[in-house]
Amino acid sequence: GKMFHPMAATVLYALIAAFILSVTFIPAMIGLLMTLPSDGEREGDTPMMRRLKDLYARTLELSLSRPFIITGAASALFLSSLFLFTQLGQEFVPTLDEIDIALQAMRIPSTSLTQSTEMQRDVERTLIQLPEVAYVFSKTGTAEMASDPMPPNLSDTFVILKPCQQWENPKLTKEELIEKMEEALSVLTGNGFEFTQPIEMRFNELISGVRTDVAIKVYGDAFDKMQQTAEKIFSIVEGIPGAADVKMAQTEGLPVLHIEIDRAVASTLGLNAADILDVIAIATGGGHAGVIFEGDRRFELLVRMPETERNDLNALNRLPIPLKTGKGKISTIPLQEVAKLHISEGLNEIQRENGKRFVSVMANVRGRDLLSFVKETQKAVTSQVKIPDGYWIEWGGEFEQWLSAKQRLEIVIPLCLIVILFLLYTALGTLREALIVFSGVPFALTGGILALWLRELPFSISSAVGFIALSGIAVLNGLVLMTATAQRFKLSNDYWRAVKEGAIVRLRPVLMTALVASLGFIPMALATGTGAEVQRPLATVVIGGLISSTALTLLVLPALCLIFIPKGARVRSPKNQIGERVLQ
Repeated sequence: GKMFHPMAATVLYALIAAFILSVTFIPAMIGLLMTLPSDGEREGDTPMMRRLKDLYARTLELSLSRPFIITGAASALFLSSLFLFTQLGQEFVPTLDEIDIALQAMRIPSTSLTQSTEMQRDVERTLIQLPEVAYVFSKTGTAEMASDPMPPNLSDTFVILKPCQQWENPKLTKEELIEKMEEALSVLTGNGFEFTQPIEMRFNELISGVRTDVAIKVYGDAFDKMQQTAEKIFSIVEGIPGAADVKMAQTEGLPVLHIEIDRAVASTLGLNAADILDVIAIATGGGHAGVIFEGDRRFELLVRMPETERNDLNALNRLPIPLKTGKGKISTIPLQEVAKLHISEGLNEIQRENGKRFVSVMANVRGRDLLSFVKETQKAVTSQVKIPDGYWIEWGGEFEQWLSAKQRLEIVIPLCLIVILFLLYTALGTLREALIVFSGVPFALTGGILALWLRELPFSISSAVGFIALSGIAVLNGLVLMTATAQRFKLSNDYWRAVKEGAIVRLRPVLMTALVASLGFIPMALATGTGAEVQRPLATVVIGGLISSTALTLLVLPALCLIFIPKGARVRSPKNQIGERVLQ
């Protein structure tokens, strides 16, 4: 909502101001600057408008002589557009080109900070050699201000690109550049990479908890079953066309020190488990040994083994364990005499949501729309993976945001259409006329869908907002036409002539309304700068819808008026004098 709120507010305030001016300032200026035509003098038309009216009159004659055929053809066109709509891709919002690239480098959980830093330097040196890259900087692990805590085996890399004009190939797309980076980084073993954009990465992570476009979360209790199910899903997702940066949550692989105390030997020596574990904890994690004062400064003294020995099992086995002996006597025994030590891989992290464990499989989508990718993946997972009883999967990421937005649109769009129909009924006074004018909405949808299909744009929240705006604009032309028809019908009670003259006389305002509205959206439709990706579908829908709505309103709406003739109306059809009163 925040994305389109400024535009909606601007349009609303502009319409309010235009309404106030139209009933105050404009009438006053007309009275001051314009003169009334003398008797017998008609409103003048430009030569171009006269030719347009002449052409429209002949076309209108064909439409009015075959109203059922014209209406049927328009209905068939609308149904065809609905079929085209099913062929459109769907996504949450168009991907905003942020110019720069962000990627996350992943290593095995046992990677130390020193190792990770060295590996990350290799990544930076590789990326900076690309001619499209201006500079690179990274963040590894958790900073002192832990606003974004990460383990030391993860690094966020930000790649700042040069302007496109300075690239070796200025026509290189962002997807092709990412493929080029992946190829260059493939020689660096021990790394896994996930490509995204800086804002997009944070946006996805804040809203859905993952940085990728799609996340498949496996919920359950037993970690091994969840892991097995996630691995099966992972292998399926890797084979789906369009899948990129496929990965599983790093739930395993963290080195864990296991201590098995020989309680029989320990009790013989007068030791309990706490005595032994306390010594190991101090040696590896550190223990408070006092305070050092230097003037008014104080320093906490921490005692522990050197880093090289903390990771050495032999050194830990030689760790002296103090024995409980007589007063004044100090006696120790090596740790290996009372305990066995070994290192094995354990759990790296346990993810939870609403108190339930889950293991996630994540992927980005490139080269196709989001919804078709998810549908194909869901079908493959459902048919090939058996979910154990008591376990379930949920789909998250950007797809989750799309589902939430879709549910809101399913409420907002019907509500908007009902309000439009109610306002038309209030303005025209009869449900018959209101429904005839309301037919401009499906006519407009036809052009909007066709425009998206021709430009190969997927349906998104941006285009949905365009369809909502288009629904209101589309009925304006029909309202102008129907009002003129009703006025002439009151004067002559000849419905045929009223329909003809109302359509021809109102040709100019109908064309101007559509033309002015379309021209305002052309810069948005053709824009290529930053942020244009979001504006382009909206403008495309409005322009395409106005073109189809105007054409069909001028031809189909008069035909509908003849099909649904009001009670008591006289209908005469002078074959050779269509619109003669207006055109002469």
